[in-house]
Amino acid sequence: MRKIIVLEFITLDGVLQAPGGPEEDTSGGFEFGGWSAPYADEESGKLMQKQMAPADLLLGRKTFEIFANYWPEHADYWPGIIDVNKYVLSNTIKQSDPVVTRWKNSNVLNSLADIQKLKNSNGPDIKVWGSGELVQLLLKHDLVDELLLKIYPLTLGKGKNLFDHGPIPAAFTLTESAVTRSGVIFANYKRAGEVKTGTMGA
Repeated sequence: MRKIIVLEFITLDGVLQAPGGPEEDTSGGFEFGGWSAPYADEESGKLMQKQMAPADLLLGRKTFEIFANYWPEHADYWPGIIDVNKYVLSNTIKQSDPVVTRWKNSNVLNSLADIQKLKNSNGPDIKVWGSGELVQLLLKHDLVDELLLKIYPLTLGKGKNLFDHGPIPAAFTLTESAVTRSGVIFANYKRAGEVKTGTMGA
C-alpha cells in the first residue's frame, strides 16, 4: 500500500488559498494571493527542497492546471517533476485534453474509488500539493497518512480553508519540525489512530 502525503502552506487560521502569487486563485474575491512570499528565505528554501523529493503526485483539477501550465517550462527548479506520475481527480478533464497530454505521465482519475485503488497499488509514495477540495475529501475518508504543513505567522480571516468541510476525528504524531527565522513552522505529522480523551491533572 502506498502512503498519501499531504503538503500544504497554511496560515494560522487554516487558509491555504493562493499562497504563491496574486493571480494564483482569486475566486471568492480573494485578495491576499501571494501571502507566503514575504516569509521566503534560504532556510525555508532548503527545507522545501527536501519536501520536493521525487514522488508521484495526486492533484485536484485547479492545482493540476496551474502545475501543468508552469512546471514543464520550469523543471530545473523541481528535479524529477517531469518523470513522476501525475494523477488529477476530475469529472471535467479528459485523458485526451491538451492540459493532460502535454504534461508527461499525467492520468485522470474520476472517483474516490480510483484514488483508493491507486493507494492500494504498488509504487512510490503519493504527494498531494495544494488541492484544497481534494484534501478535504481525503481527510473525510481517512486516506491521509501524513501531513507536511508549512504554518505561516499570519491570519487572513477569509479564503479557502484546509478544514472547511470537517475531517473525521483523527490523531496525528509530530515526526519532525523546524522553525525558520521568519517564523514559519515546518511540521510533519503521521496518522496515529483514534482520538484519545482524558481529564487534565487526573
